[in-house]
Parts: sequence; structure tokens; C-alpha cells
Amino acid sequence: MIRFALRIPEDLHARLTTQAAADRRSINSEILYLLEVALDSPAVSAESPGGDSASPAPLRGKPDSSPT
Repeated sequence: MIRFALRIPEDLHARLTTQAAADRRSINSEILYLLEVALDSPAVSAESPGGDSASPAPLRGKPDSSPT
């Protein structure tokens, strides 16, 4: 098994923690499960990165920490 550090926003961590508790899994197991489900799902259209124009674009690079 490969180990690596993953930095995620606090709000996403909170959502993962809540979902993992509801599913009676550790956060690590929940992340693995969600990755497997996402990777096993049918391929999305190459025209739309998220597959759905209503879904947000994936984060790339460092998040903008400037105040909005």
C-alpha cells in the first residue's frame, strides 16, 4: 500500500468526516470507497471536465487564499 499526504479544505474534511461516520467507516476507508466509485463510473464527456455543465470545475494548483 502506498502512503501519501493529502491536503484538503476544512469544509471538505468536515463533509468527509460526517459521511464516514454515517457509513461507519474511517475517513481513509471513505476516501478509498469514493475514489473507487468515481473511477468505476462510466467515462464522462471529454467536452465537459465535470461531465455536467452545472458541476463546478475541478480545483487546479494552489487555492486562492485572497479575501473575497
